[in-house]
Amino acid sequence: MTSGGGTIAAVSSGSGGAVAVIRISGPAAGPAVRALAGRLPEPRRAALARLRNPGDGELLDEGLVLWFPGPRSATGEDMAELQIHGGRAVVTAVLAALFALPGLRPAEPGEFTRRAFLNGRMDLTQAEGLADLIAAETEGQRRLAFAHAFGHLGQRVEEWRRRLIRAMALIEAGIDFAEEDDVPAEARALARPEVTALLAELQAALADRRGAMVREGALVAIAGVPNAGKSSLLNALAARDVAIVSDEPGTTRDVLEVALDLGGHKVTLVDTAGLRMAEGKVEAEGIRRARARIAEADLVLWVHDAAGGPPPVERPEIEAEGAELWLVANKLDAPSAAAPMGSGWAGQSFSVSAKFGTGLDALTEAVGAFVAERARGSEHPALIRERHRASAAEAAGRLGFALDRWDHLDDELMAEELRLAGRALGRMTGAIGVEDLLDVVFREFCIGK
Repeated sequence: MTSGGGTIAAVSSGSGGAVAVIRISGPAAGPAVRALAGRLPEPRRAALARLRNPGDGELLDEGLVLWFPGPRSATGEDMAELQIHGGRAVVTAVLAALFALPGLRPAEPGEFTRRAFLNGRMDLTQAEGLADLIAAETEGQRRLAFAHAFGHLGQRVEEWRRRLIRAMALIEAGIDFAEEDDVPAEARALARPEVTALLAELQAALADRRGAMVREGALVAIAGVPNAGKSSLLNALAARDVAIVSDEPGTTRDVLEVALDLGGHKVTLVDTAGLRMAEGKVEAEGIRRARARIAEADLVLWVHDAAGGPPPVERPEIEAEGAELWLVANKLDAPSAAAPMGSGWAGQSFSVSAKFGTGLDALTEAVGAFVAERARGSEHPALIRERHRASAAEAAGRLGFALDRWDHLDDELMAEELRLAGRALGRMTGAIGVEDLLDVVFREFCIGK
């Protein structure tokens, strides 16, 4: 995406509401307001005005006008807002009048936010947080996005960079005073604890997956042997028919997913093919996909047919590193069903009837509590995007390399490693080397955001 200059305008309030907000940003924003409203209101104070077409004087609407002279505006340049009636004809007429003025054009997707970044009103992590805030579906996602949109992650990263710069300055002091007997060694000794502490903080941030779980949703895989009632359980938990249910084993051939909001957190339920020796190529591929998705899960619900006897004594052969494994005894409504006493390989055990809903409330509450506990503290700054994690991992790698060779690298090479670590962190916020990232970040926005 490329962004031109000039003055831009777009609806920034979405569509279909009783009130529409049109934003105007750029050097011609003030003249545009005068052309339609007759005058500029006092800065940052709403004024009621009649909006007329500058071409023929036709009355278009009556609404509120706000004026934000730069640089004290959301975009860092002269900006205005027209709050008008939200009818499609009204909005279309006002926009047409604006775009007929010299120097005005429609905003490209994400251009208001892009200008705010380029004018120093926000960093890249704030821009990404704003995109997440607009797209938030759960309370947990809202809190996390709010923290990023208001700069919490950016502040944390900039503090890391400042500490790196101080450590680098100490190393470079040794270069500047190389002829002194004690300065280089003393400077290195002072820098080492800071570099060690920074590496530990970066490694802890990379290991913390709470924010990613909130943003992307916890993955809960429903697994088990064929015909245990996995698809019935998925339908019951989702409260709608998502999966086809049949008494025939091997009905589920592909991975089915449904997103739920449990206790303010996003949860993605995954129904998988029954795990057994496949009877054909299609079923074999379904089982392969099932095992791959189970391996990514945060929680695995192993569904057991309670009418078919006790659960297996041995842990099922699944790859789910870091995931909890719970036993869910289904078909409690069957005459021969018996509630299991639990299993040595399972974390928690539940007895349910997916057909009649028995025990589902307890299971749902337990899953919600599990996700809430895993996500606790996720409203704090977190590396929630792959871009963040790549930058932090590169910085940590540089610092680890420097510490491993602390007594052998000369000062110039040591300072260079610290400088490259700082650049990696700078790319996260957009302070350094951001040109190749702009299109990726701002493509998430709709026009006017």
